[in-house]
Amino acid sequence: MTDRVYPNGTATAAANPNAAPVKNQMYNPNRVPYRPTPTAYHRHNHSRRRSCSGRRCFCMCCFWSILIICIVLLLAAIAGAIFYVLYHPQRPTFSISSLKISNFNLTTNSADDATHLTASLSLTISTKNPNKKLIYKYDTISITALSSNQVVLANGSFRGFTNSPGNITIIHSPLSMVSQVLDADSVTSLKSDLKRKAGMPITILMDTMVVVKMDTLKSKRVGIRVTCEGIHGQTPKGKAPAVASTNNARCKVDLRIKILKWTF
Repeated sequence: MTDRVYPNGTATAAANPNAAPVKNQMYNPNRVPYRPTPTAYHRHNHSRRRSCSGRRCFCMCCFWSILIICIVLLLAAIAGAIFYVLYHPQRPTFSISSLKISNFNLTTNSADDATHLTASLSLTISTKNPNKKLIYKYDTISITALSSNQVVLANGSFRGFTNSPGNITIIHSPLSMVSQVLDADSVTSLKSDLKRKAGMPITILMDTMVVVKMDTLKSKRVGIRVTCEGIHGQTPKGKAPAVASTNNARCKVDLRIKILKWTF
């Protein structure tokens, strides 16, 4: 029997009718073989590398910033320790020498039913510079006399001065209040204070700015507040002024700015 030749694999299909049909395979010499492009892979890898690099730079910046801050703080601490060892800085001391009350009146005006305060005081304070190498240069000092309920009794001021090492400066300042209108609570508080056997409690507040000098260095202007408590005074009887009790008076000095900045 002569075998028949069927083009394109037809003989195979005829010989095996149950076989799957075979597709025609056409050869194209100009066809470019398919190769998957690695663009997406490279883009993902590059973005990941870039994010890691940015995070690394941020961590390095934080590390160096913290390191520089620690070094600066360490140097400042060393400089402060050297300064303290060389100069032993101490705050100035203040004390109340005397307080005299020459006038203290509470008058009620019948026209407006308001209570007015008129007072005249004479204050003497001594301040000492306990340092051996530091010089204190004070601006004008504002002085306020207060009652136990923080009612302003009188105001005054003292001109600026320079306090050399180990020097004691005496401050004489008149304090006054002319016809100050008081509210009802202030009037009640003052009348209660005036009835005390020990006398009316008086607090002296002093606010000023000071420059500290040492050798060729000087500080910025630093604010200080001096609070003197433990003073008791009576209203004057007659023309003679009443002398307040200052035996238990104590003065405390507080820096209004805690950090001193030194300049050459």
